[in-house]
Amino acid sequence: MNRDASWAYRNEFHESFARTYFRRFGDGLVSSIGVGTYLGKPTDERDDDYYAAIREALATGVNVVDTAIDYRHQRSERVVGRALADSDVDREAVLLATKGGFVPFDGERPADPAAYVREEFPEYEFVRGNCLDPDFLDESLDRSLENLGVDSIDLYYVHTPEVQLERHDAETVYDMLEAAFTRLEERAAAGDIDHYGVATWEALRVPAGHDSYLSIPELVRRARAASDAAGTTSTHLRALQLPFNVRMADAFTVESHAGPEGRQSALWFAHEAGLDVFASAPLVQGELTAETELPDPVAERLDATTAAQQAINFARSAPGVTSALVGMGTPEHVAENVAAGEHSPLGADGFDAVFE
Repeated sequence: MNRDASWAYRNEFHESFARTYFRRFGDGLVSSIGVGTYLGKPTDERDDDYYAAIREALATGVNVVDTAIDYRHQRSERVVGRALADSDVDREAVLLATKGGFVPFDGERPADPAAYVREEFPEYEFVRGNCLDPDFLDESLDRSLENLGVDSIDLYYVHTPEVQLERHDAETVYDMLEAAFTRLEERAAAGDIDHYGVATWEALRVPAGHDSYLSIPELVRRARAASDAAGTTSTHLRALQLPFNVRMADAFTVESHAGPEGRQSALWFAHEAGLDVFASAPLVQGELTAETELPDPVAERLDATTAAQQAINFARSAPGVTSALVGMGTPEHVAENVAAGEHSPLGADGFDAVFE
């Protein structure tokens, strides 16, 4: 993604949306609703649905596409690559994000997953299929570039590193992350990625002392050390991904990260540190699409037509959230989800009032 292409994309679409729909990412602009590609069976039929949905999203005002090498056993990356290649939208207008860290089965789950891992990746140590070894991330990144059919990935996440805490102490995991960050700094210097980040499930939104906890200040410190080790002029750590929705709002409510004036929530710390947050699971994998799922005090404050749109707008109203990543498996889902952007998100006072 580059500045001129993303601003041109914004200029084409911004009049279709309400205020703050497009938001800054670096020196470019991105939509505050993004396409997620996690859900779905690894089938050709699902690939076709995703292909159509991604192209529709790109054509109607969404320029954030998020995937991972392990999603649907590499099928999600491959269909994202096909959709990008066939879209009329300039590739440089799109923020393309993927993740590495989990075993990437090839097209389908093997009959004997353990044997597959031993055969394909004999030199690496895995914890529940997760590995932070820099060489493994190197291999994963190379596969992702091939799957996506691109020369460079805009945002590359280390995927769910808190899994490693099941076997290693926190200091060891931070050391592993620093080594991973150093390799990603080198790949950024080589032009293979523009930025990197950390995609998590629990790590950043649980209290300090929780078994899955990772500290954002420590991640930032390790990224700076990695930049020094790699000889880059500044760190390329840019983003965090974490769940945020009305059921899992702890990234806003749990103050677990040490800031300059005391402990802060993940969202507030990231906002003040200049890190972009991409909110996953805004619909809790479809569960918040029912009218009865949103609490009345929340629903009454959110401007939207459907429950799904209200849930999306709740997520993108949170301080520090750059984009809410929504699973869009069909063009019909795209139309409803993108239309959430026609409504204004909550302002700061309105968002705070939800928690009073």
